[in-house]
Amino acid sequence: MKKSMKIMLFAIVLPFLGQAQQDDTKMNKFLDELMSKMTLQEKIGQLNLVTAGEAVTGSVVSTGVEKKIAEGKIGGIFSLSTPEKTRRAQEIAMKQSRLKIPIIFGMDVIHGYRTTFPIPLGLAASWDLNLIEQTARIAAKEATADGIQWAFSPMVDISRDARWGRISEGSGEDPYLGGLIAAAMVRGLQSNDLRAKDAMLACVKHFALYGAAESGRDYNTTDMSLHRMYNEYFPPYKAAIDAGVGSVMVSFNDINGVPASANKWLLTDVLRKDWGFGGLVVSDYTGINELVDHGLGDLKQVSQLSLNAGMDMDMVGEGFLTTLEQSLKEGKVTQERIDAACRAVLEAKYKLGLFDNPFKNTDSERAKTDIYIAEHLKKAREAATKSFVLLKNENQTLPLKKQGKVAVIGPLANTGSNMPGTWSVSADHANTPSLVEGMRESLGNNVEIITHIGSNLLEDAAYQERATMFGRTIPRDERDEKTIIAEAIEAAKDADVIVAALGEASEMSGESSSRVDIGIPAVQQRLLKELVATGKPVVLVLFAGRPMTIAEESETVPAILNVWFGGSETGKAVADVLFGDVNPSGKLPASFPKHVGQLPLYYAHKNTGRPLPKGQWFEKFRSNYLDVDNDPLYPFGYGLSYTKFDYAQPTASATSMKFGEKLNVEVQVSNNGNWDGEEVVQLYIRDLVGSITRPVKELKKFEKVLIKKGETKTIAFEITEEDLKFFNNNLEWIAEEGEFELFVGSNSRDTQSLKFTLEK
Repeated sequence: MKKSMKIMLFAIVLPFLGQAQQDDTKMNKFLDELMSKMTLQEKIGQLNLVTAGEAVTGSVVSTGVEKKIAEGKIGGIFSLSTPEKTRRAQEIAMKQSRLKIPIIFGMDVIHGYRTTFPIPLGLAASWDLNLIEQTARIAAKEATADGIQWAFSPMVDISRDARWGRISEGSGEDPYLGGLIAAAMVRGLQSNDLRAKDAMLACVKHFALYGAAESGRDYNTTDMSLHRMYNEYFPPYKAAIDAGVGSVMVSFNDINGVPASANKWLLTDVLRKDWGFGGLVVSDYTGINELVDHGLGDLKQVSQLSLNAGMDMDMVGEGFLTTLEQSLKEGKVTQERIDAACRAVLEAKYKLGLFDNPFKNTDSERAKTDIYIAEHLKKAREAATKSFVLLKNENQTLPLKKQGKVAVIGPLANTGSNMPGTWSVSADHANTPSLVEGMRESLGNNVEIITHIGSNLLEDAAYQERATMFGRTIPRDERDEKTIIAEAIEAAKDADVIVAALGEASEMSGESSSRVDIGIPAVQQRLLKELVATGKPVVLVLFAGRPMTIAEESETVPAILNVWFGGSETGKAVADVLFGDVNPSGKLPASFPKHVGQLPLYYAHKNTGRPLPKGQWFEKFRSNYLDVDNDPLYPFGYGLSYTKFDYAQPTASATSMKFGEKLNVEVQVSNNGNWDGEEVVQLYIRDLVGSITRPVKELKKFEKVLIKKGETKTIAFEITEEDLKFFNNNLEWIAEEGEFELFVGSNSRDTQSLKFTLEK
C-alpha cells in the first residue's frame, strides 16, 4: 500500500478510535463512581435476574419482585413486556431504590417478536444472510417497542442428532453456516448503536456444546474431544463473540464431567482469556440451582462454584442473592469477583443507554406503530417462502394451477396457533391464520378449498396433550379412526389435488421436546396412505421442527414440500409456493436420516479406516449397517426448485497455491428450466492428508444467486490459507501443506471436484 494511502486511512480511522477511547473512559469513570457508592448487598442485587411470570420456561416463578426492586435486590427482569408494565417496574427502581440503578428487561426473542418468522432451523434453510439479519432487525424493533432491551438470542448450538428437540432453535449441523448466521443475528439485534431505541443486547447461547447432548435427550451430558469441540462445535459461539455480541448464556449440560455453569475452563479460560470476551455472562433458567442435582453441593456451594467459574448473573434461581454475602465472609468468594460480575451487568446497562434514559423503551405510542405492522408481515411472508425446502416433485406435480378444487386434509390444516412454531412466546397466536385460512385469503375465489382433519395429530391422547402445550391445542376427534378417514376421503373425492398437512405440531420440537421416533406419527401415516390410494395427485406439506424420517413417504408421495413452521404468514407463504408465485429455493441445513438409528448423522463425518466404497450399500467388515445404507435420505444442502440448474465442471486459477496466496475458483451454473430461480451454489473442501483425521468434506463457501431461465452465470469463489486451517491436537490453528480436493455443487452430495496442493 502506498504511503499516502496509509496516511489517508489513518486519518479516517483515528477519530473513530479516539471517540471509542473517550467513550470507554467516560463509562469507566461513571461506573467507578457508582460502584464506590454501592453496598455489598446492592452489588449482589445486580447479579439477580428474576422472572415476572410471563412466558415462563421453567417451573419456578419469582416472588416479591416489586419489593426487591425497591430494595436494590434485582438487576434485571425476564419475561415482562409492554411499555406500561416495564415502566411501572422501572419507576420503582428509579424512585424507590437508593441508587436508582435502572432495570434491564429481557425476553426470549428467538425468531421474531409479535411478528414471527420461520423457526431458526427454517431461517437457516434460506441460506440468505441478509434476510436473516433483516428478520433479527425487525424482531429488535418490535421487542424494544414493547419495553424489552435484552434478547436471549441467537441460539447457535450445532446439532447432528434430530432426536434433540432444540435442533429447531439453531442453524443445523454445520459450523461454517452456523457461524455466519450467528454473526448476522447479532448484527440484526444489536444494530450499529446499542443506545438506539430499537437496538437490543444480544445473548449468544447456549455456551457450550448443548446440541451434542447424549441420546438427543434435553439437558443431558455432553462429552467430546477438544479436537471436535474446537473444530466443529465452538465456531458459531466464537463467530458471535467476534461479531460483538454483548452477552453469553451458559448451557445446562455438563462438559467432560464439569457442568457448564461451574466450568471455569469454559467461562474464564476459553471465553474471556482466549476469546477476549468482555461482556455479560448469564446463567440459563435456574441453571445454577441445577448444579445441586448434578451433584456439586448445596445451593451455597454451587453458587460459589458458579461465580468463581465466571458467571455474572443468576437467572431466576436467586442463589447469588441469598448466599454470596455469607460466602464472602467465609472467604469462599472474593470481593474482586463480585465486583467484576456487578460491573459486567452495569456495563451492559450503560452501553444500552439506560443510565441516560431508563425509560427509553416505554413509549406506548411507539408500541402502537412499530409492532405487527404490514411491512413486517410482508417480510415474514417472504422469509417463510425462502425457508421452504422442496424435497420431491415427481412429474412436476408442483406448482399447482390456480383453478378447480383443492382438498387440504390433515390435523395441521386448521391450527393457526401452531404456525408460528416453537419458541414464539410473544406471537399473536389467536390472530395467526391457519394453513387453510391463509390459502383462502391468498387464492380468493380462484381455487375452492375443501378441508377435513383426516386424523388426530397422535393416536395417544396423553401424548397429544404433551405435544400441544402453551395454547397450541389441536382438537381431537374421538370417533373411530376408519370413520374419520372415510369422511376425509369423501370430502376429497371431487378435488383435483390433495394437500396433506401432516407432521409435527409446533411443540413436538423445541425445549424439553426430544423424541425417539422422529417420523410422521403412525395415525397420520395411515391417513396419508389412504389419500395416496385415491389416485389423485397428493402433495405432502410437511410441518417439522427437525429433520424427520420420511423414507416411506418419499417413495409413495409425488411431491413433498417441507415448510418447517414458517411464522405469522405461514399459510399465505405456503400458497405462494404451492401455486407458483414463488419458486422454492430453500436448502437443508441438516441431513434427513432414513432411519433414527443412523443418528447422529452429518455430512462432514470422518472416513474411518474401513470406509464403505462409494456407491456400495453393504460390504462385510466395513463401516456400515446390515439393514440400511449409510447415506441420508436427503443430504445437507439439498433442495429442489421448479426450474433445472446445471453445473459445469469447476475450474481453478492454478493447481497449487503457496501459504499467503489465493486460489480463484469458478463454476458456470445454467438455468435450463422454465422458471427464474434462486440457487445456493456450495463449495466444499477436503484435506486429503492431515496430522489428524479430517472430515470427508467441509462447507467453506456458498453464494445464493438468482439465475433467470435460459441464463448462465459464472460464480467465483476465492480460497485462501484461512479456509484450509483447523485446530490440530495441540489446539494450534494451522493449515498444513499437502493435497486438497475441492467440491462444487447444489448440495453436499451432488458435486463435481478438482484437486490442488498447498505448498510452502
